[in-house]
Amino acid sequence: MSYLVLTDADVLKFSRMTSMIDAIERVFYEKAKGTLVSPPRFQLESEKGNLVFTAGAATGFEKVTGFRVYDTYDNDEQGHQQLVAVFDSETGVFKGIIIGHALGAIRTGAIGGVAIKAMSRPDATQLSVIGSGTQARTQLEAACAIRNIKQVKVYSRNDQNRRKFAEEMTEKLGIDVLPVDSPKKCVENADIVICATNSRTPVLERDWLKQGVHINTVGPKSIKGSEIPIEIARQSSVIATDSLEQLKAYSTPHFLVDTPYEDHIVQLSDIVTGKMPGRTSDNDMTLFCSVGLSGTEVVIANEIMKMAKEKTEV
Repeated sequence: MSYLVLTDADVLKFSRMTSMIDAIERVFYEKAKGTLVSPPRFQLESEKGNLVFTAGAATGFEKVTGFRVYDTYDNDEQGHQQLVAVFDSETGVFKGIIIGHALGAIRTGAIGGVAIKAMSRPDATQLSVIGSGTQARTQLEAACAIRNIKQVKVYSRNDQNRRKFAEEMTEKLGIDVLPVDSPKKCVENADIVICATNSRTPVLERDWLKQGVHINTVGPKSIKGSEIPIEIARQSSVIATDSLEQLKAYSTPHFLVDTPYEDHIVQLSDIVTGKMPGRTSDNDMTLFCSVGLSGTEVVIANEIMKMAKEKTEV
């Protein structure tokens, strides 16, 4: 029996964002059908740090099961990694493992892309990104794979970081990515806003946003601090998440739990499958809260493994 051992270099070589988005969309159909097993993440706790596990199985279309594990040890030691292990869900046969951090960012970006496809205006052309890290990059890449984006603005507190982001993403995507020096300038004319920061205080204000905007929030969203203000939830006609189970399972509650808006949150899978609308008019403000649907890492890993096998067998 053979199995694959892949690293970040392989993930970056073999993954294609459009294929990743398609795979994630299939996962949401599985969730709606009841063929996705996606329990909330759990932790193996120790004095110095924790191991965090997310596990899942997609048994309808994908026929895979497995887990991801990463650590929360707070030190500068070399060797911190994430592992994603994939098994055949019908036979239990081990298919392979992916080691590294790239897969997680691509997975989260693809989920964001599905949300943008389901919830943003189809004619959206102006996009804004607050944040300039890895998650901001994959979210932007996914958005541009879904919508005909004409121009992108980016803001982050570090001028050098946002200029580097703009240069790299302009070259990668073939779209003008413009660095701007304030978050208000960044978002005020956007059709789509991506927030992918580490900030525990709001990085934008509701009044800066125009009618019809869609927001993806990827960064902190707990009662101890959130990158977006609760006013955005108040004004949003549709609020969705990839996993209500995970949203309600955090040890530190999500910032919308125990608020009047908690009961308004819907599963993205219900929007993807047409059970719920992603928006009711072009003037709607819509909000997607990314929390990490368990099992998606395994499906993405399996997709990359299929691509790797196809390339090596040619």
